[in-house]
Amino acid sequence: MNRTTLSLAAVATALAAVTGFATLTAPASPGTSADGKPAASTGSRTRLPVERTGLLCPAPSDSEVADTTYTSFTPTGTPGTSRTADGAGTSTTPTTPRADLYPAATTTPNKPTPKDKKQTPDAKATAAKPLLTLTQPGKPVGLETDGGDATALIGRATGAAAPGWTTQQTTTVSGGDGRGMLGLSCPAPDTDLWFPGASTSAERQDYVHLTNPDDAAVVADIDLYGPEGELKSPLTEGVTVPPRSSVPVLLSTLTAEKATEDVTVHVTTRAGRLGAAVRAAHDEQGSDWLTASADPSGSLVLPGIPADATSVRLVAHAPGESDADLRIQLAGKTSTVTPAAAQSLHVKAGMTAAVDLKNLTRGEAGTLLLTPAQPGRKTPVVAALKVTRGSGDNQETAFIPAGGPIGERATAAGSSAKGSTLTLTALTADAQVKVTASAGTEGGTPATKTYTVKRGTTTAVTPPTPAGLKGTYALTAETVSGGPVYAARMLAEPQEGIPMFTVQPLEDDHGTVEIPTARQDLTVLTD
Repeated sequence: MNRTTLSLAAVATALAAVTGFATLTAPASPGTSADGKPAASTGSRTRLPVERTGLLCPAPSDSEVADTTYTSFTPTGTPGTSRTADGAGTSTTPTTPRADLYPAATTTPNKPTPKDKKQTPDAKATAAKPLLTLTQPGKPVGLETDGGDATALIGRATGAAAPGWTTQQTTTVSGGDGRGMLGLSCPAPDTDLWFPGASTSAERQDYVHLTNPDDAAVVADIDLYGPEGELKSPLTEGVTVPPRSSVPVLLSTLTAEKATEDVTVHVTTRAGRLGAAVRAAHDEQGSDWLTASADPSGSLVLPGIPADATSVRLVAHAPGESDADLRIQLAGKTSTVTPAAAQSLHVKAGMTAAVDLKNLTRGEAGTLLLTPAQPGRKTPVVAALKVTRGSGDNQETAFIPAGGPIGERATAAGSSAKGSTLTLTALTADAQVKVTASAGTEGGTPATKTYTVKRGTTTAVTPPTPAGLKGTYALTAETVSGGPVYAARMLAEPQEGIPMFTVQPLEDDHGTVEIPTARQDLTVLTD
């Protein structure tokens, strides 16, 4: 019998190589970080900062009147140390903090990137240079572009720049197709993503953008589900995304079935990983990014409905084999109530359902709660909100997907001195949340304020602003005490009577990971 011993660090490294997700390093000694300070510990497990992570920003717009701002930010933190090959803890110099955003090629589905015969080696080297680089945690950096030629971006962060790294992409299109304010926190790559709230109707032009950060091509399947079930089409299978490239796919071209207003998009990969987001544009109601919903769950939270929302539409999908009956509630300024417009929603298995909640906030910002109508029957669902502000010809739309709590820390970059609103919702207990405004991309002094949020309520505030702010800045929210808190940040920029806006939920940045503090015997016995 042969005996093979694998260290925990080796197993972690192997898993990181397989999944492609953020990697970590172990401490020089149990319970300590790289600088010798105690590491956060729970029982026999220790939390340490991740060392490497990635983000993907889709091409912002194809409009010639588009203006896009990127804000890249990492909260301050402490990097870990690494282990030797045999798993023994060693103190090393932390990796130099660095977060880069590189341009990605844009291609059409199932076609390789065209070769430029005139391209020289020097031109190729130039194309590989980052467009934006962050080297100092706690200080955001910014980039502005205009026109419709901006490419998708592939982001990589290492060292102390990795834990909690976030990049906000905000685009304003002043007129024409795609008019509106589009914003998103650039997502991390994944393998299984749900987008309820998309559409194949004639009034909408919805593109799902697939971005591949790696050196090998990825094959993705894009499944569409409407009110009657799956929209069948051979075109939804086997969409090839070349290495370090982005592919935009118009949803209405994937199916010949009748156009529908409410569609759920399911993106999966056969191998590898992708960043994905849906750019939705309505002929009369503006445009915005629809980002992925939280994973299917029996209960969901959709935070940050604006106080002056004139229309709110809930779209949900039940991906399993069982119908879902959902109870609808709104956590408002003083309490949690059941809206008069709709108290519940029935979602058939494998289908997408929607309900208009009208102006349910009635002048107070709120957070929508979805729970099982029957407590013992927790059928997993995904959900998102289509939120409208304004009326008539002056409407603007944004999307709010179901999201998770802020946990220990969550960050939203790209805030400005005017037009920023932060909503905080506590569900199970009173909570205190510390909100820190970073310095600006071009100057300013950080500011901090702590808020108390009562159980079952939503607090909407104008967040703190850095003194002497120049440029854009980041907001970091940290749970000080109490139960879980859900948060969202709204950016608003009215133009010619149109209330342009966009909403980004804040979720735990997963800047740290939990590992055992003691080396484990992972002996493998083979014949």
